[in-house]
Amino acid sequence: MKVTIIGLGLMGGSLALALKESKFSSHIIGVDQNKTHCDDALRLQLVDEIKSLNEAIAGSNMIVVATPVAASISIISTVLNNITKDQVVVDLGSTKAELCTHLNQHQNRSQYVAAHPIAGTENSGPQSAINDLYKNKKVVICEKDSSTDAALSLTLKMFNDIGMSVVFMTPVEHDKHLAYISHLSHISSFALGLTVLDLEKDEKNIFNLAGSGFSSTARLAKSSPDMWESIVMQNKANILPAISAYIHHLEKLKKDIEENNSENLINSMKKANEIRKIIKN
Repeated sequence: MKVTIIGLGLMGGSLALALKESKFSSHIIGVDQNKTHCDDALRLQLVDEIKSLNEAIAGSNMIVVATPVAASISIISTVLNNITKDQVVVDLGSTKAELCTHLNQHQNRSQYVAAHPIAGTENSGPQSAINDLYKNKKVVICEKDSSTDAALSLTLKMFNDIGMSVVFMTPVEHDKHLAYISHLSHISSFALGLTVLDLEKDEKNIFNLAGSGFSSTARLAKSSPDMWESIVMQNKANILPAISAYIHHLEKLKKDIEENNSENLINSMKKANEIRKIIKN
């Protein structure tokens, strides 16, 4: 099985490592417009060779698109324009509604599988790739009935082989739920980072006093701006109401603190504790 991975950052690089370890692929071809990423991917042995997009498509059984979502529509369209009836195309993008709507009329849509592995770290680039990024994580597949049985079967095998479990959703459901559980988390972390940098001018104090609570909450603020700008803009219809709801709760907490309303403050915190029922660890 020859697999091309387009985009050799955290997601693409980690997938390359996982595919090699699982023996799903005997040969991995890398494609990336960033020459440094290409050089690093070869040096780190994430991929076996680097090729141009057209050369890579021609020499692969499966093509995986792991680029920022702003670029993925154009890239997937180009790939679908140039595949044979036996090839499969998969993407790993964090938003799905706009992408699926755009691709639904493509003549080769049935050979494409819309997927989103719920995995990642705040790091980026080939050097951030880790071989167990996907292990024991979930992957969402959208519009499975729009893909051929062969394309879906091969994609499911790939994700199963690297240790993932599959959830099926519509693109609209996917984008709505991810706005709450992932996209809002990143935006709030960016806001926290900006707030601390505004208020705390002595960087030594941040370094010396930041505990595990701050580190875990602010960790996502180190995520790639290029990747997250495109995610936020593509999913703003769901993210904007989520931000408004978040601001509402911040304002309520602020008011209770200002008015020394400990009872309301405790009740709000207790209600927030109910997240334990959803997040077990």
